[in-house]
Amino acid sequence: MLRVNTKRLGNIAVLCVQGRIVRGDTDALQKAVLCEQEASVIVLDLRSVRMIDAGGLGVLLGLRQHAESLGIEFRLQHATKLITHILKITRLDTVFEGAIPYDLSLTRHHPPSMTFAACA
Repeated sequence: MLRVNTKRLGNIAVLCVQGRIVRGDTDALQKAVLCEQEASVIVLDLRSVRMIDAGGLGVLLGLRQHAESLGIEFRLQHATKLITHILKITRLDTVFEGAIPYDLSLTRHHPPSMTFAACA
């Protein structure tokens, strides 16, 4: 089961994602992202994501497209080695900048050295 907890830091929404981002189990993630229409940046903290499949990658791409169509930056933070590997072999690491483990790059509005609240 996928769980999402949101932390707000001003106009930045950090979504702490826990579980598996897989086809048929992404409703909580989609709902959480869609509720953040007032944010200027949405950050998914993936440190507690154990698995992602093609359906989950598709959901991430769709959520990124939706956010950016509203002028909201969409970034990944703390991707595990598994998630990082999957992003690299699918070449989505170029789409999801900042998805390297324990790195966050918000190049448009925030300096790369800016750090955000960690998920517990």
